[in-house]
Amino acid sequence: MENISFNEITNLLLVLSIAAAVAGFMAGLLGVGGGIIMVPALYYAFTVLDFDIVTRMHLSVGTSLAIIIPTSIISTKTHMEYDAVDFKMVKSFGVFILCGVIAGTFLAVNLKTPALVLFFSIFAFMVGLFFIFLREKLVDNPKKISEIVKNISGVVIGFISVPLGIGGGSLMVPFMRTFGYDIRKSIGTAAAIGFLISVTGTITMILGGKIINNINTPFSFGYINLLGFIVFVPVTMFMARLGAKAVYKINKKLLSKIFGSFLLIVSVRSFLEYLTLI
Repeated sequence: MENISFNEITNLLLVLSIAAAVAGFMAGLLGVGGGIIMVPALYYAFTVLDFDIVTRMHLSVGTSLAIIIPTSIISTKTHMEYDAVDFKMVKSFGVFILCGVIAGTFLAVNLKTPALVLFFSIFAFMVGLFFIFLREKLVDNPKKISEIVKNISGVVIGFISVPLGIGGGSLMVPFMRTFGYDIRKSIGTAAAIGFLISVTGTITMILGGKIINNINTPFSFGYINLLGFIVFVPVTMFMARLGAKAVYKINKKLLSKIFGSFLLIVSVRSFLEYLTLI
């Protein structure tokens, strides 16, 4: 890691703080965990810090999962105040989510950085399209979800979330909306499931970095970077509560489209980064 100037550090902290504020607010407001914003921001930070390119994306993913732990707690508690968390749904997903997370960690630690960047780029693009075109158009009459669908979906959501460094909200909210659940109940429940994913994912990414790959990156514990964690957590926790409260006061149609457009930009930027790595 090369020496960086005071101005570079200041700019880096400013970028991280802004990204943390946006990620935290969106986590509470849209139920997306914030990882979809945190991962590219952390990747940028670790690029400036000149961390090893081989582990740069892995650290971004792992650190994002760790940051989502306190953010999801704040978001879930706030949604609970409005009775917007379906704990029966959370419980029914639990074990299968955890199985998916463990499998997803194995995938994440074995993927090369270019593959992880491409994976993230494609996912961000699909989520962006969902927020622009589909989020408000799904039905609002809840349908019974069969146990087999829940089980398979739980494994898939957990499996995909870890390599992307997300809390699963980007997958859980569309899933619940597809079966007609209220948007606010979908967001609140996604926040609670995000806690399960982030806790398990953080533990497995620490173990994966320490035991499987023997990572010794500065300020890091396995694939969790403590510097990124310390900068993000206070800001995301504060903003997650504001975002969760805003769910019940704001017209989210326009915001969904703006957020979706932002994700498309992030996707393109990540894809361009992928092209420089191959």
